[in-house]
Amino acid sequence: MPGKPSVLFVCVHNAGRSQMAAAYLTHLAGDRVEVRSAGSEPADHVNPAVVQAMAEEGIDISAEIPKVLTVDAVQASDVVITMGCGDTCPVFPGKRYLDWQLDDPAGQGVDAVRPIRDQIRGRIEELTAELTI
Repeated sequence: MPGKPSVLFVCVHNAGRSQMAAAYLTHLAGDRVEVRSAGSEPADHVNPAVVQAMAEEGIDISAEIPKVLTVDAVQASDVVITMGCGDTCPVFPGKRYLDWQLDDPAGQGVDAVRPIRDQIRGRIEELTAELTI
């Protein structure tokens, strides 16, 4: 990818998986990657168990607010990673799409969120290495 790559993480509520993924990529890649996240049906707030699980990793996402998925966000991204948003994500030629099958942390406590967080961290570490070569 020429220039700075941009990645969009999408899940239904933008309150769990996509927030964790965006936070990890921002944490690991810094300003080398442009990071966005959104949801097809955004929640009112980020899942508190997700905020707690990320705080355990030293990453504060307590100020994050779920955002609605827009066509502009997809068009502005080089890589679009979906996490259970189904067919609601618009598809454009020339974009790279990945679908990560991950459990939904909605309604779960922090004990259930930790394994999801750890799976996301592993995938983000691989993605970071690939995007920032």
